[in-house]
Amino acid sequence: MGQSKPQIILLFLLTLSIISSTPSHADVTTFIYKGCANQKFQDPSGISSQNLQSLYSTLIAQSSITNYHNATAGNDQLTTSITGLYQCRGDLSNSDCNKCVKSTPEMIEKQCGRDTIAARVQLDGCYLRYEVIGFPVALATEFLYKQCGSGRVSGSGLETAIEEVEKGIGNGKGYYTGVYDSVDVLAQCEGGLGNADCEKCVKSASENARTACGSSISGRVYLQQCYVSYMDYPNGAPGSGGGGVIQTGETETGGGGSRHNTQKTVAIVIGGLAGLFLGIAFLLVLRSAFRK
Repeated sequence: MGQSKPQIILLFLLTLSIISSTPSHADVTTFIYKGCANQKFQDPSGISSQNLQSLYSTLIAQSSITNYHNATAGNDQLTTSITGLYQCRGDLSNSDCNKCVKSTPEMIEKQCGRDTIAARVQLDGCYLRYEVIGFPVALATEFLYKQCGSGRVSGSGLETAIEEVEKGIGNGKGYYTGVYDSVDVLAQCEGGLGNADCEKCVKSASENARTACGSSISGRVYLQQCYVSYMDYPNGAPGSGGGGVIQTGETETGGGGSRHNTQKTVAIVIGGLAGLFLGIAFLLVLRSAFRK
């Protein structure tokens, strides 16, 4: 016997309710930039490759617990050993951090190859870097990458925002976000960086942003152990937090608390409506059953 119309409605709304209750997230795995060493592993035995896979497993496992972790795979006295770390954006949940970090090994393989002795990939929500023991590590303030918006803004709001983020990062948390006038700003340091070095790094990143992006409507500047991001909304910032939305001449990338909050609100509204209609459908089924 076929299902009655109320039962079909109930089944449809139940499915809609389940889908709507799943949180919506910005794509934290969006690729930003890469850094790849030219040299390849030199050991024919493949121990370096095994150690790299072991390092990946350790870092991925930790990413469901904390937004920063460093580790070494292998005997730390041997050049076949690999050391590395990941850092997730400060506003990410453990599940989003894990999602982001899990995608980095495949991204590194795609961008740098499977046997590169040192590599780094920066995604929207996290980065992961590794190197063989003995590989020269860059200074904390070494410039790596910039991304500047194509639009231009005028006024002192942007400069004020950048000055405030330089002050705000001194909170000792290594992560700072805020809104000043129409500018959404963010700064973050690598987890192992001390407070004084973090402030120094962010100040250097801010100076790079001033030089590299000037009056651009948006910008991101990445140094070895910190980065600064900002976005100017001429009509008023929609909210604080997150990575902001970085506009370029061709694409729009980035996560951000504002977009996260908007998506969360939409999910709640849709979920609430689905729940309301689910209750109505349930009453219709009961009425149909009593009539029989």
